Amino acid sequence: MLDPSVMQEDAPQCYDRTGIHIQYPFGVVGNDSVGLIPLPGFEIECSGSGPKLKLGSDRYRLLNLSLDHGYVRIVGHVIASRCPDNSSGHSLWPYHVPDLTDTPYTFSATRNQFTATGCDAMALIHGSGNRRVISGCVSFCADLKTVTPGVCSGVGCCQAPVPPGLKSFQLEFRSVRNLSGSTYESAKLPCSKAFIVDKAWYNFTRDDPRGNPDDEYRPVFLDWAIGNQKCQEVIRRNDTDYACKGNSHCIDPPDVAGYRCSCDPGYEGNPYSPGGCEDIDECAHPDTNPCVGKCTNTKGGYKCTCPRGTRGDGLKKGTGCKGIAPLDIALAGGAGLGILLLLGSSVLIWRKLKQRNVRKRKKKFFHQNRGLLLQQLVSSDETLVERMKIFTLEELEQATNKFDSARVVGKGGHGTVYKGILLDQRVVAIKKSKIANQIELDQFINEMVILSQINHRNVVKLFGCCLESEVPLLVYEFISGGTLFNHLHDSQDFAPLSLQDRLRIATEIASALSYLHSAASISIFHRDVKSSNILLNESYTVKVSDFGASRSIPPDRTCVTTTVQGTYGYLDPEYHQTGQLTEKSDVYSFGVILLELLTGKHPISYSRHKDGTLTLDFICSLRENHLYDILDPHIVGVGGGEEIETVATLTELCLRLKGEERPTMREVEQKFYTMRRFRRSDHDLDVLQNRGMTAGLPGKIPIKGNGSGSTRQYSLEKEFFLSLIEEPR
Repeated sequence: MLDPSVMQEDAPQCYDRTGIHIQYPFGVVGNDSVGLIPLPGFEIECSGSGPKLKLGSDRYRLLNLSLDHGYVRIVGHVIASRCPDNSSGHSLWPYHVPDLTDTPYTFSATRNQFTATGCDAMALIHGSGNRRVISGCVSFCADLKTVTPGVCSGVGCCQAPVPPGLKSFQLEFRSVRNLSGSTYESAKLPCSKAFIVDKAWYNFTRDDPRGNPDDEYRPVFLDWAIGNQKCQEVIRRNDTDYACKGNSHCIDPPDVAGYRCSCDPGYEGNPYSPGGCEDIDECAHPDTNPCVGKCTNTKGGYKCTCPRGTRGDGLKKGTGCKGIAPLDIALAGGAGLGILLLLGSSVLIWRKLKQRNVRKRKKKFFHQNRGLLLQQLVSSDETLVERMKIFTLEELEQATNKFDSARVVGKGGHGTVYKGILLDQRVVAIKKSKIANQIELDQFINEMVILSQINHRNVVKLFGCCLESEVPLLVYEFISGGTLFNHLHDSQDFAPLSLQDRLRIATEIASALSYLHSAASISIFHRDVKSSNILLNESYTVKVSDFGASRSIPPDRTCVTTTVQGTYGYLDPEYHQTGQLTEKSDVYSFGVILLELLTGKHPISYSRHKDGTLTLDFICSLRENHLYDILDPHIVGVGGGEEIETVATLTELCLRLKGEERPTMREVEQKFYTMRRFRRSDHDLDVLQNRGMTAGLPGKIPIKGNGSGSTRQYSLEKEFFLSLIEEPR
């Protein structure tokens, strides 16, 4: 048993008595707290009896802790016991069983041993929850005279391994008296006891079965770790609460959920502290100096050099430093000078050839990527000169740290997007397109030319491009809030959008598309309107992006025949059948986005129709007068019912199969602005009503859609999407 003095309340303060070095992530809480606030689960209280570790609502005397090896050593009780007056035969858990669930600790499987003592004890450990036996042992004896001190082989004492990763458990005693040959009378049997104990500390004696189990304390090791995820997952997520600080690395401890930190080679200290690990000066002390020659300390290491006239690696455990013969010096000097001249001239020639090849490659790519055409376009339009810049490849490599993978903010079928910082400190998004053929190059040039003509607050701004690389690069303003698709369908990383935010987002998308169709210098049909192409900044302001598939339309035309292109679920059925691209094609895709805003569901939904889409679900709900069954619960019951119904009506109009029955984006934009104006009028009306000043004011004008043709709409919609599924792609 432990010395009872460790439990006395009048012992000196913990720092003076034990000398335990309490370091972050551990920390003292309470009146004696100093330094950093400890991480959850690493709180230590300091009282007259010394430091105590908080485990839930319990406190355990702390004997030792280690940051390097990831353990704490505490004072533990006998876990359970069964004495003769306990006729039920059940153990007394959980009175003395620490429950480590929801803590960073587990019972150490390498430093502890499960032990049972007594003459009639089968001690079994059950896993908490499933009641499956995961460890246990049997201890029996005829009498205590037959036991051998220091030996736990089953006679009076038995031991079993602690299961790895053990946090909580249940313990059961069973009698083996009929099998053990015990000559004890039942009333004189010593107590059967079970406990987890530091296996290096415990030494069995004949007195162990005797005594009151409640008065016995034994040391126990607990392994600890940070969090419950391994290094690979924590590093991949790039969490801001990553515990390993400067000059340290993450390690995965065996048999423990979570991770720990260790100083890099050549460094020492606390890897969890804000300052991280500090460099070891190996040269500072003669006892640790590894060199026989001159020792120079470096970050994370050292360098040994031999004095002039000697050679070797300079290490005490290596070849050391040995004298050099004069002839060797002369030969080495001559050879070295020749090699130096040869290397110098080779390097100069190589650098000249490399610079020449780089210039040739840049010139080739510039011509291949239509650079001359773009230069002519920019120079012929003064407004383009102000808005568009042709960047050099060096500028963008410097902005992205040579296109470091850590700067990647998005990937897709058309390319990779990097975050960059220009010399003027502008934060930009740099799109590196995946161009495999001439068609994709034409799409890139098309996107660049179209964006250069657009100036609208809800369309992503193009700063310029670079044509000196194998694949051309576009430089946009950086939008950090993610896509509308992320906000609607990624509930883990984004909070639900409010109804008013959704209405404002819809209004801004409509404004951007209306501008493209009718207000820009030349009409532009986007052709790939979808929620993943709608960017949002921190204040949820819309930025429409990705104009690679867009088409500009001459003023004297309203449609153009093209190869069908778009995204399944958003594609206009009429455009798919005829190949005729009109402004109403974007209207249909916008209607699908309205559905996403109303329902919070993916465009392709199989919730109600095995071969259907979200559009079919919506049409069925309107036919059956069950609109509110399909709406996103986050916008139902929070007011705005009339606005929701108005948007639903407008959505149905946008999703008409025939383009001529759909409104224009200009009409859609006006209806959204009208609805928002009525909402402000409602607020003013409420104020006037409160003042008794509403007489003679006009009522609201609802926006209603024509509901005729719903059955035909449903059947044709279903037929269209079935044809998409059955077509080879």
